[in-house]
Amino acid sequence: MVQDIWQSFRGLSLWVQIWVAVILVPVNLMPLFFLDQPQGVLIAALAITGMALNLPIMIAARGMSGAMALPHLLCWIPLVIVVVGLLSAAETLNPAYVGFLCLLLVVDVISLVFDVRDAAHWMRDRKTG
Repeated sequence: MVQDIWQSFRGLSLWVQIWVAVILVPVNLMPLFFLDQPQGVLIAALAITGMALNLPIMIAARGMSGAMALPHLLCWIPLVIVVVGLLSAAETLNPAYVGFLCLLLVVDVISLVFDVRDAAHWMRDRKTG
């Protein structure tokens, strides 16, 4: 099963593999360094849960699936709302935290653009059988 998931991941376009392994996953683990900041625990929970919920999907599909977009939509849309709210009062926040929040916002919004498309394709494919 792990081999199937790995082969499925390696079957993705090189840019997608780089995006996921070098940018998306590391940036969404970074909230663990900011747990003591305002809404830090909530941000970490939403960021990591959006990724962790993909594990059962990958196991069931024995690889990558368009369904993996659904946990991102479920968790990262509220995450983006929380981050935007925090950034609206950025002058009261630690500058390093503000920088991290900006990075997280950009990365997750980019991901959500792809996720909306992927989720729509996945749902349409499920509907048409």
